[in-house]
Amino acid sequence: MNAAVHERARRLREDIRHFCRHVMPADLLARSRRHQVLDKDDYVRWMRLLDDQGWAVAHWPQEHGGHGWSPLERFAFEDELARQGCPWVIPFGVKYVGPVIYTYGSAAQKARFLPAIRSTAEFWAQGYSEPGAGSDLAALRTRAERITLSEGDHYLVNGQKVWTTYAQWADWLFCLVRTSREAQPQQGISFLLIDMRSPGVTVKPIRTMDGYHHVNEVWLEDVRVPVDNLVGEEGAGWTYAKFLLKNERTAGAILGMAWHALHRLQRLAEETVTASGRLIEQPLVRHRVGDFALRFLALEEAAYQAVEAMTDGTERGGEASLIKIRGTELYQELAEATVEALGPAGIAWDADALRRAGLPPLGPDDAGGILKDHFYNRAATIFGGSSEIQRNIIAKAVLGL
Repeated sequence: MNAAVHERARRLREDIRHFCRHVMPADLLARSRRHQVLDKDDYVRWMRLLDDQGWAVAHWPQEHGGHGWSPLERFAFEDELARQGCPWVIPFGVKYVGPVIYTYGSAAQKARFLPAIRSTAEFWAQGYSEPGAGSDLAALRTRAERITLSEGDHYLVNGQKVWTTYAQWADWLFCLVRTSREAQPQQGISFLLIDMRSPGVTVKPIRTMDGYHHVNEVWLEDVRVPVDNLVGEEGAGWTYAKFLLKNERTAGAILGMAWHALHRLQRLAEETVTASGRLIEQPLVRHRVGDFALRFLALEEAAYQAVEAMTDGTERGGEASLIKIRGTELYQELAEATVEALGPAGIAWDADALRRAGLPPLGPDDAGGILKDHFYNRAATIFGGSSEIQRNIIAKAVLGL
């Protein structure tokens, strides 16, 4: 790989560490590191901080306002942010629909949507999964019928989406719909941009295991969508969906989350004192932490090899799936081990209640949100493509099965 690319990635990591120490608002970083749930204003603030640094859409091509980052630079960015305990980079605009629009959208769509995506002036959600179409996404049933109205041609959209993250905040929904039943399932799908303020759009909250409102049902009842909001060609939505999923299955954030969780476990084990001494001094705990560390190093090496192959254009196709499987499994196990290691402090449900009451925290300062974080991330092996789907991808791309 080009040495200059490695040097740019190294400098980027240094810049992110400097940003976290000297630029990032201390309150926002502390809340993220304590696993406190952030609201829409927090995320808008966060995304605009990234844009101020020139990072929000740095992976976009230069002609659309980015820096044309290589896969290695993009990996370094996501990995280092996660290692520093920064908030999640909300992907639906900058990472998902933005690249679809600048690759397949019309000139009018690029001019209308890309600036607002970059600045987070408009918030996006992803309308993919349905009650009967999750991993088998091509089975989706939300339909869009083309109609002619006095104000022009529209699609009349009816159906239901589910597990739609942050739809309660969204201004726009990029949505897969069925525009034809005559072709093969994948060939009758189109990609629409739907204004969430349109009559007929209803958002119903779903409370997840951690007690928070992350995801939703989205009901679409006779929603009128201008034909101008069709991205690309009618019936070609499956191609655009696959293009988007390549952006979804990147390794940097997964690796960084696992690194952060590993070092959190190690630090808490060193700080936690039991009747028999520090927790880290117990042989079983030391063995378990060491095992996690070895597995992380193996994952890290595999991730770097995969990213270098992507940068050089020599990947075989299953690398990202391998990292997704092993990274999410390791992260889940680390979270579970951390809850166990903390004992009573690990099962504190609402540590903020103690802070609000002016009482000292139960256990280490960042212990309070770990149980909720552990519960929420039980879904990590499902969202973004389940582990079963990832294994199918590996079987086809690598083993030729």
